[in-house]
Amino acid sequence: MASIWLIGVVAFLAIIPAGKGDGLSDNFYGESCPSAEATIQRVVEKYMAMDRTLAAPLLRMNFHDCFVRGCDGSVLLNSTANNKAEKEAIPNQSLRGFNVIDDVKEEVEKICPGVVSCADIIALVARDAVVVGSGGPSWSVKTGRRDGVISREIEASNNIPSPFFNFSQLQNSFASKGLDVKDLTVLSGGHTIGVGLCNFFSNRLYNFTGKGDMDPSLNTTYAQFLKTKCPNLADNTTIVPMDPSSPLTFDNHYYTNLEAKMGLFQSDAALLTNYAANGFVDEQFDQDCFFENFKNSMQKMIEVQVLTGTAGQIRRQCAFVN
Repeated sequence: MASIWLIGVVAFLAIIPAGKGDGLSDNFYGESCPSAEATIQRVVEKYMAMDRTLAAPLLRMNFHDCFVRGCDGSVLLNSTANNKAEKEAIPNQSLRGFNVIDDVKEEVEKICPGVVSCADIIALVARDAVVVGSGGPSWSVKTGRRDGVISREIEASNNIPSPFFNFSQLQNSFASKGLDVKDLTVLSGGHTIGVGLCNFFSNRLYNFTGKGDMDPSLNTTYAQFLKTKCPNLADNTTIVPMDPSSPLTFDNHYYTNLEAKMGLFQSDAALLTNYAANGFVDEQFDQDCFFENFKNSMQKMIEVQVLTGTAGQIRRQCAFVN
């Protein structure tokens, strides 16, 4: 799944305990802004009607937010004269959908100024985008998150899992957020929608070990297809669907692709190198099982190290601290 958050040369930080979502609740805005979630869904539906490809980047934005400082909306903050924000990190330079978040925030502010956090908006938008835009499963989003006021490029580079990770690196990265091997395997299934840039997998085609070789774990027919899309190692603009058979539909094809050695990224193929993860891959061949597991793991992930109560703030604009 590393590459759902995709893209980056990542250094490791020490594993830290992850929060359990204390302070979040169902229908948190029931009294303070009862139409908030309906308003958010309406805006998401508008964007999905115009561009279904936004579902994947909005889901990815949710991952990138939660893997840095927890789910606090820090990925939305702009850089300042004295600070490079998370948006500047290599893993986040290809993020898109910020306009959707800004539009949602503007509409919610019209009805309930200063009430609904940007951190909650990211979580709700990701869920609604997957359901409306790609036919994926829905999951419960408890609300009550507050917004962080710190956003640092280096922290994004250090915490977002890389598409070049091996299994041990992936496992350590997820464990640092309180997520286990099953969560890692199931959340990787988010790669059933969306695209990847050539330069984050083309080493598997042309120079896997530095000797001009191909990754032996990659399906040779699939590799030849990828070479027609990515003709050299220098291509850093071309995008390729992560699931070539149904790139806009949220389904379990990611796992059948893995079995056929057609995982796009090195981090995808890494799941097959671990016994436990391999077993969880097999479980997802049942799509109903995958949807249920994805729902459960998303609910865990979006409650990582949240700010609640009096911590943080409710930002008036998502790109700026108050």
